[in-house]
Amino acid sequence: MSSTLHSISTSRKSVRSQSFGSVLDWNFENPLLEGRNDRAQFRLTFFQPGIVRIQISRFEEFQSNPYSVISQPVETELSLIEHGNHLEIHSSLLQVKVRLDSFQLSFFTSEGRLLNSDDPLSVSWIGSEVTNYKQVQKGEKFIGLGEKTGNLDRSGKAYTHWNTDYFAYGVGDDPLYMSIPFYMGVHENGAYGIFLDNTHKTVFNFGASTNRFTYFSAEDGDLDYYFIYQPDIKGIIQSYTELTGRMQMPPKWALGFQQCRYSYYPDSEVYAVAQGFRDKKMPADVIYLDIHHMEAYKVFTFDGEKFKDPKAMISTLKAKGFKVVVIMDPGIKTEKGYLPYEEGQKKDLFVKYPDGKTYEAQVWPGWCAFPDFTLEKTRKWWAEKMAFYTEAGVDGFWTDMNEPASWGQFTPNLIEFGFEGRTTSHREARNVYGMQMARSAQEGSFFQNPKKRPFVLTRSGFAGIQRYAAAWTGDNVASEEHMMAGIRLVNSLGMSGVSFAGYDVGGFAGESTQSLFARWMSIGAFAPFYRAHSMINSNDAEPWAFGEETEEISRNYMRLRYRLLPTIYSKFYLSSKTGLPLSESLAVQFAQDEKVFQSAFQNQYLFCDSFLVAPVESYKEITKVHLPKGDWYYLFSDQKHQGRQTIYQDCPLNYLPVYVRGGSIFAMQSQIEHTEESHDGTLELHVYQGNEETTYVHYEDEGEGYAYQEGTYFSREISLDPGKGKLIFSSAEGAYKSDFERIRIYFHGFKVSQVEIAGQRHSLQITDYAFLSRLTEFDPLPEHNHPYFEIDQLPFLEIDHFSEAFEITGLS
Repeated sequence: MSSTLHSISTSRKSVRSQSFGSVLDWNFENPLLEGRNDRAQFRLTFFQPGIVRIQISRFEEFQSNPYSVISQPVETELSLIEHGNHLEIHSSLLQVKVRLDSFQLSFFTSEGRLLNSDDPLSVSWIGSEVTNYKQVQKGEKFIGLGEKTGNLDRSGKAYTHWNTDYFAYGVGDDPLYMSIPFYMGVHENGAYGIFLDNTHKTVFNFGASTNRFTYFSAEDGDLDYYFIYQPDIKGIIQSYTELTGRMQMPPKWALGFQQCRYSYYPDSEVYAVAQGFRDKKMPADVIYLDIHHMEAYKVFTFDGEKFKDPKAMISTLKAKGFKVVVIMDPGIKTEKGYLPYEEGQKKDLFVKYPDGKTYEAQVWPGWCAFPDFTLEKTRKWWAEKMAFYTEAGVDGFWTDMNEPASWGQFTPNLIEFGFEGRTTSHREARNVYGMQMARSAQEGSFFQNPKKRPFVLTRSGFAGIQRYAAAWTGDNVASEEHMMAGIRLVNSLGMSGVSFAGYDVGGFAGESTQSLFARWMSIGAFAPFYRAHSMINSNDAEPWAFGEETEEISRNYMRLRYRLLPTIYSKFYLSSKTGLPLSESLAVQFAQDEKVFQSAFQNQYLFCDSFLVAPVESYKEITKVHLPKGDWYYLFSDQKHQGRQTIYQDCPLNYLPVYVRGGSIFAMQSQIEHTEESHDGTLELHVYQGNEETTYVHYEDEGEGYAYQEGTYFSREISLDPGKGKLIFSSAEGAYKSDFERIRIYFHGFKVSQVEIAGQRHSLQITDYAFLSRLTEFDPLPEHNHPYFEIDQLPFLEIDHFSEAFEITGLS
């Protein structure tokens, strides 16, 4: 008997950075430029004149993320020029230069202005980690990256993309729950976007601990990124969302106020909360059921003691105008006799170890298995299991703990996922797990109710998550700092394709003060997603739980939100078509205005394009506000300010600083208590005098279902032409009859008493107008009196709402 011993090398080579090196061979065939050497290969693909995909790999086949990009290249006219040691590819928008001796890429506008260029170190590997080093342009700022804390300008900081369950995170902590590796660089030559389409853990360093370069890196996989250029930042966001998709039109009820607590139980408490809103005339549409609705925290169950007849409960809530959203966690309790676990084992649906054993970790129910949502068969099974909730009447679904989260917070990297037939490890699959669970929930909702639009809310996601779900910013804290940080998080998500986003109003962890909750409710009214949420073992945190003053302030802003629903719904429709945010950082439209990046003003944003919101802490009585170029009207009094200046604004607790851009048009309706309640049939249009032509697109449909996709909608453009003194109504499009029989048009900033329509003169009426109601003076001492603003002698015109085109002239 003999054995053979194989020697092991005793020498070690240091793991050093290895660059791509010189390009030895290349070939161009529109839309591809490909090249290689004995170390790696690259491929440049023009998707559009302003979008180039760059793929670099050390393997013979490029490997792609199957989940984020849904568009295909379109035919693009290109030309190639060879100059000694570099190549130039020209489109109508971009010039891309490739140095052949060092594989450096540079991107220029068609006019030759430099947008972005690799550092001489270019692309390199350290072990499996791949990095692209970039030069910094003069005065360059960096914005975006999705759900990232910190300043609007990311310069000087580094960020990690690794979806993480982070309870009560700090306002500067990273990473959080969601990863969107897309950012924009802004400098004097213009702006550009870069989307790194790699689902492994990635790092974006914008000058932390180095003054030589910025870089982005992935711990494994190919370097696969898209370079995006358009003449403005809005165009870049639109291009990014062409690649990764846009949100579907949500049901109208999802735009109303939503109330959540961890947790409302038993059913008597749910009834009491619902009745509280109706008794107190505080408009609301949604109540959530958190994990205590389940039997022992097991998904697809109801606790039979706390909720004896959930179907009857939900039916009663619907009669009061409430929709019900339930939480769904991915952890499936590994319990014999529990049908979802038994089925998942039998059908081989769970995440596994490499030896085939089911992976288990502890979450709320105890030891759990985790459905592999990266497999189509698992998503289909989940959709079928959701019948449990839809048969009970549940309207929406909240996917939580889907990073995936588990006690210990350290998932082993060797566990394996199906990844659409290409088995891979946790390292590649983690960042898309939450996105695929949200996808499963959306597809399941549609499968169970094909005539209703799904509403899904998710905590975790990756680039493209906007196609499947709204997002909220996780387990925040009841503090002034978190209130302000949440605004930046939502604005950053908006710049990263996630239009439908919000934060837990009032703070999830800790106890809100009266003033903090009041201020947060006013700010939340100007967020795409408007939900209050609080934690177990904390004080009640409904809008009436903080005393009479906070209750009245909250009611005022909830009512304002509901009156603005015609505008908000119209803007949601536009966002579903363009991908542009509803809550928009000033950096999107005013990127060359240095002040919008300053810490004092970085939280300001535009809501629905018309409203400039200047968030301020609840303890401040006066604040500085930066007004960018244009004219701006203080919403509540019509006081007019010139732009390009900083002003001081009083900010009593009952008046959030909000301004309307000159030239704006927005729509309102009468007060309702939920979205299915009828208004009075009159559409209010508020028109503000300005110096530039503007257009408001008014959109209506049934608010539910998909008939709008077949033409059952009402849409018209309403344009202000200040040069000609005209308000122009286009003819309405679509087969839907408007919900409004009359239009009342309020003219802000105009000096006019008569207008003309089709040759007939109409005298304007005059009224005093208030956007918010006067607060009750609870304390008779005069120093406690609340300010009250009313616009005096506001002219208006009321006419029938007909669908034919017409013009109102004589405006000055």
